[in-house]
Amino acid sequence: MKKKALAFAAAACSLALLLGACGGSGSNASDSGSGVVITAFNSEPQNPLIPGDTNETGGGKVLDLLFSRLVSFDVKGNARNEVAESVEPNADSTQYTIKLKSGWKFTDGTPVTAESFTKAWSYTANAKNAQLGASFFETIAGYDDLQKDGLNGDEQLSGLKVVDDNTFTVDLNQPDSVFGTKIGYVAFAPLPESFYKDPKAFGENPVSNGPYKFSKWDHNSQIVVVKNPDYKGNVDVKNDGVTFKVYTDDEAAYRDIQAGNLDTMETVPSSATKTFEKDSKVQAYNKAGSVFQSFTIPSDLDHFNTNTDEGRLRREAISRAIDRDAICEKVRNGTCTPTVDFSSPMIPGYSDSLTGNEVLKYDADAAKKLWDEANAISAWPSDGKLTFAYNADGGHKAIYDAVANSIKNALGIDAEGAPMPTFQEFRDAVTNRQIKGAFRSGWQPDYPSIQNYLGPLYSSAAADGKGSNDGDYKNTEFDNLLTQAAAAGSEDDANKLYQQAEEILLRDLPAIPLFNSNASGAAALGVTGFEMNWQNLPDYASMSK
Repeated sequence: MKKKALAFAAAACSLALLLGACGGSGSNASDSGSGVVITAFNSEPQNPLIPGDTNETGGGKVLDLLFSRLVSFDVKGNARNEVAESVEPNADSTQYTIKLKSGWKFTDGTPVTAESFTKAWSYTANAKNAQLGASFFETIAGYDDLQKDGLNGDEQLSGLKVVDDNTFTVDLNQPDSVFGTKIGYVAFAPLPESFYKDPKAFGENPVSNGPYKFSKWDHNSQIVVVKNPDYKGNVDVKNDGVTFKVYTDDEAAYRDIQAGNLDTMETVPSSATKTFEKDSKVQAYNKAGSVFQSFTIPSDLDHFNTNTDEGRLRREAISRAIDRDAICEKVRNGTCTPTVDFSSPMIPGYSDSLTGNEVLKYDADAAKKLWDEANAISAWPSDGKLTFAYNADGGHKAIYDAVANSIKNALGIDAEGAPMPTFQEFRDAVTNRQIKGAFRSGWQPDYPSIQNYLGPLYSSAAADGKGSNDGDYKNTEFDNLLTQAAAAGSEDDANKLYQQAEEILLRDLPAIPLFNSNASGAAALGVTGFEMNWQNLPDYASMSK
């Protein structure tokens, strides 16, 4: 930012069943009454705690506990209706009718209504508000109108119609069979009326509707959330709160786990990957996971432009110069698997036999040949250096040292890591397009669909600060395949189109895939209910002591 194969509801039910009959009425949160607070590893969020403006895990972990959406996912990724009573598509998935369960309230006592969703979605989609989650709403009718200049920021998506307090309809500008799953992502959370009076202040003290409510945020130190006594949704809460501790050193966090001063973390320092599963001072977890790790080279970077033969040759050369097997075996000690595509083996639609995936196989001779072909088009500068920016507080140094050394040895060029002190500083530099080289990237899925690994990261709509396409890659052929997949009549047909789209990515390499991270982490002794979910994160609500 993943365990036995994930049993996604989308694979077991038809779309109508998934969004209707397969949804449950939910179970009440248990009353622990024990005063148990779980302390959890985190980084300082990049932005204020606003659902539509958060696309990184430091803020995302907190918001997932604070906000309930129309649909929720269990630990394995199975979808269930939560705030929604029903979500019903028409025959071609161009319109959805959404009915809410009655009785949901925000933590300020105000009701959750249909307008709580439609206004929030429109606010996030509106370009005037510059929200990082805007592109998730691109298939809703009226989205393009909200990307124009001269907006006030309060214009609404024309495709959203409020029928009554508990009902609204969503008209799409194209079929979107994944829409009923997307709405489980935090960008689709409802917002109370108080948000619009002062969004910045709200982000420092959010009012929510989920299993936990906000208590306080001591910047660069901790974020405290406490159990919401009025929550009646799907999550069975086993503790009285979660305190997210901000760390800039994962080694220090692991030592705190060993000492019992921290309860859980979803990563393992490189120095401990060989030993943590045998460490008697911790509870270890290490199973196949869904997180995709890569680095991105900006699409317009000199000598690497994705629209030129030189750029594509150099990208392929870089990719073939990296010994992924050695990184997973020697640096990460078996806590990751070299990737062969742009998604995860845990996700329906994954394929290990895509045309062109040989570009992800280490071959130093082939890499040097490709680099020389690129030099014949335009010579690499004699003082040229390829840098890899990453956050120093995330345990990535050993990985990017290995990447740089592998490239140096294969291509004979100067390559090195370029660490930045904190994740927040690193993400700000990425968001503001200040990095003039390669930079660490990757993906923790927002909802259980292969589409989530492709559209938010590489579609044109998600470029230019409107989503997570931080390299600003744009390819019309790729975009068209995503559109066709969304309109496909079956999951199999859709996945075939998504795989064709991946083959374009293997040619252009807007990002260079490295590996899929295992769901690996640790908990302190005495913690109960420690399990990692489909996003490679601890299931915080299920933990107690």
